[in-house]
Amino acid sequence: MTEFKLPDIGEGIVECEVVEWRVQEGDDIVEDQPVVEVMTDKALVEITAPASGRVTRLHVAKGETARVHEPLFAYQAEGEAASEISERHAAEASSNHVETSSESSSPVAEGAAREFILPDIGEGIVECEIVEWRIQEGDAIAEDQPVVDVMTDKAMVEITAPESGWVSRLHVGKGETAQVHAPLFAYVPDDAEAQRGAEQEASRAATAETTRTTPAPAKERRTEGERGKGQGAYGRIPASPAVRRLLRENDLRLEQVPGSGKDGRVLKGDVLAYLESGSTSGGEPVAAATETSSAAAGTRPAETRVEPLRGVRAAMAKRMVESASTIPHFQYGEEIDVTELLALRERLKPRAEAEEMRLTLMPFFMKALALAVEAYPILNSRLDAEAEEIHYLPHCNVGMAVDGKAGLMVPNVKHVEHRSLLEIAGEVQRLTADARDGRVSQADLRDGTISISNIGALGGNYAAPIINAPEVAIVAIGKTQWLPRFDDNGEVVSRAIMTATWAGDHRLIDGGTIARFCNVWKGFLEDPETMLLELR
Repeated sequence: MTEFKLPDIGEGIVECEVVEWRVQEGDDIVEDQPVVEVMTDKALVEITAPASGRVTRLHVAKGETARVHEPLFAYQAEGEAASEISERHAAEASSNHVETSSESSSPVAEGAAREFILPDIGEGIVECEIVEWRIQEGDAIAEDQPVVDVMTDKAMVEITAPESGWVSRLHVGKGETAQVHAPLFAYVPDDAEAQRGAEQEASRAATAETTRTTPAPAKERRTEGERGKGQGAYGRIPASPAVRRLLRENDLRLEQVPGSGKDGRVLKGDVLAYLESGSTSGGEPVAAATETSSAAAGTRPAETRVEPLRGVRAAMAKRMVESASTIPHFQYGEEIDVTELLALRERLKPRAEAEEMRLTLMPFFMKALALAVEAYPILNSRLDAEAEEIHYLPHCNVGMAVDGKAGLMVPNVKHVEHRSLLEIAGEVQRLTADARDGRVSQADLRDGTISISNIGALGGNYAAPIINAPEVAIVAIGKTQWLPRFDDNGEVVSRAIMTATWAGDHRLIDGGTIARFCNVWKGFLEDPETMLLELR
C-alpha cells in the first residue's frame, strides 16, 4: 500500500480544505484521474492520481483540512496488487509454508534497500546543491563509482558509491538542495540481488497467470487514436500540481504548452522551454505578436530570466559584501617593466616543458611576493579585531583567483617561500585545472595569506580588487603591453609594461608600507636574477 502525500500546491501554502472527493474507498483509479478537489486561500486545485491502482483509504474527509506533505489518501498500485495475488497463489499451493511464502514474496527493495546518508563534506557545511546525477534509478553501481556532483558554498564535491548494487531511488533532484546527514539516494546492495532476481521471476509467473483472468485497466483499453491525441485519462492533459501552479504564475493555459511526457504529459521543462522560446500568453510566436503590437503599443517588454543564487556564487556574494563593508580598503597602483622577466621565462620554458609543466608568469609573481613578504611581514598577517592583536603568519600561502566552472574560486599554493619555481608552476597548473572543473578540494581553499588576481589574462589593464578576508592585501595584475619608454641614454625603446593595483586593509597597512613593499616586489620582477640572492 502506498501513501499519497499532499504536494506543494502554492508558494507559502501549508494547508487546504477538501472540497470534493471524486473517488471512494475501494474504487479503481488510473494515472492522472482526478481524485480530489481542494481549496487553498488562493484557488481551487484539482489533485490527480499518481499511478493506476485501487483506493484503500481516504485520510481526510470532505470539509476537513489537509496539510501539505501529510498523507491525503492511500492506494494499492497495480504492481502491489499483483504481488498480493502472487502471495495468495503461493499460500494455496503450499498451505504448510504460508509464512515462508509470504515473506519471500515481498520485494527486496522494501527490506534490503539501504539509504545513503549525505556525509559531512566540509567544515561548517550543512547543505549543498545537486549539480549532476551520474546515475539514474535502476542503474547498477560499483563500489567507489562517481554517483553525484554536489556544490557547496566553497567547491564542487564528487560523491561516490559506498558499495556495489543497484539504485532504487534518488531522493533529491538535480538543482535541488540536499541536507547533510539526510538521505541522498537509496540502493540495493549486490548481496540482495540474487534474492531479488528469484522473487521477480516468481512474481512474473504469478502476474502472467493473473493477467489471464483479470481485465485490462481502463487506461490500457484506450485506443491508439486516443493515445495519439496527447490526452491523458478522462480526456485531460496530464500535469502535476507543481506544473499547473507554474502555469498559473505565468498566466498560461495547459493547452498552450506542448507536452513531451507520456500521454502528452506537460513537464516542468516543457513550461520553461515554452517561456524561454518567447511565446506570448496567447500562444502566438514572438514575431507575430511583435508585428501586431508594435504599431499600437511599441515594443513588447523583455522577459526576465530568473535563476537561484547558490553554491560558490552565493558564497562569493556573501563574503564580498562582508569584506567590502567591514574592511576599510585603500588602493595603490604601479607600473612594472617585465621585459627581463619575459626573456628569462623564455629561456626557462624548455626545461619546464621537459618536466611536462607550463611555465607562466604566475610562479614568478608568487615567488617574488613571498620574498617581499619577508621584508614586510605585515602584508602576510591577520587582524584579530576582538582581541586587538596582529597575528604574523609563519608561511606564505599565495592565493590566485580563478574564473572556474562553478564561479570565482581562490585556491592557494602552500609554503611558497620554501618551493622552487618548478614546484610552484606544478601547483599553479594543478589548481587552475581543478578550479576550472569546479573540483577544488577544501584543503586547497583554506589558509590563504595573500592573493593575486590576474585580470590581465582576460584583457584588463586595471582593477580595484576586494580583499579576500581574513587576508589583509590583494593585488590585481593587468595585461602586459609593449609600450614606448626612454632608456638611460634618452632613446625611445619598446618595453613590456604591466600594471599592478593593490588593495590593502587600512586598519593594518598604511600607504607608505604598501608602497615600500611594492617596490621590493617590483624590484624582483624587473630584475628577476636578483631573486637568486634570496633563495635558500
